Amino acid sequence: MKGPNPNNKTPLEGFPQVGFLKNFITSNNILVGDYTYYDDPQGPENFESNVLYHFDFIGDKLIIGKFCAIATGVKFIMNGANHKMSGFSTYPFYIFGNGWEKAMPEEGELPFKGDLEIGHDVWIGYESTIMAGVKIGSGAIVASKSVVTQDVPPYSIVGGNPAKVIRMRFEQPVIDELLNIAWWNWTEDKITENLDAIVGCDLIKLREASL
Repeated sequence: MKGPNPNNKTPLEGFPQVGFLKNFITSNNILVGDYTYYDDPQGPENFESNVLYHFDFIGDKLIIGKFCAIATGVKFIMNGANHKMSGFSTYPFYIFGNGWEKAMPEEGELPFKGDLEIGHDVWIGYESTIMAGVKIGSGAIVASKSVVTQDVPPYSIVGGNPAKVIRMRFEQPVIDELLNIAWWNWTEDKITENLDAIVGCDLIKLREASL
């Protein structure tokens, strides 16, 4: 009954550009759930080069849930990109030393927006950009080349620059029930057994399977 092995780096035979992402991650500050995949013609091993300004000394995390689909060129902008904005200049003089280190920001002066979190079963389209601290809810869809600067509600479709909600995928009571059922946390056997309901919008069957 079980589905594909989530520990298989490249699950599509003859198509190495798609990889189960967790198997390519080297950073302790990037956490990826089972079955989330990244599709890149240059190889899924290049994913981390798209996680920008991610410095260990800052400590922020990129957290991506299970069963997400991430298209080529998606960029994640982390908190290390932020500059101090309270002075007349935003230029980071201090990083160049030679007397300019005296302009080092005090603790708390650099903007910090927290971890960047992607829920489960999220589809992020081609060359989208996700900004630091953003939370994308489970079941959401991000249209290609969007720039996501604010949190994205679960099961919404967003697009544009800055990204706005285009529409909700389902009525709110259905969304609430799907989040409560959380099929992505089921065993592989249970997911395989109920796959027709998951891809076919059979909420009654999902509800029964979750009992």
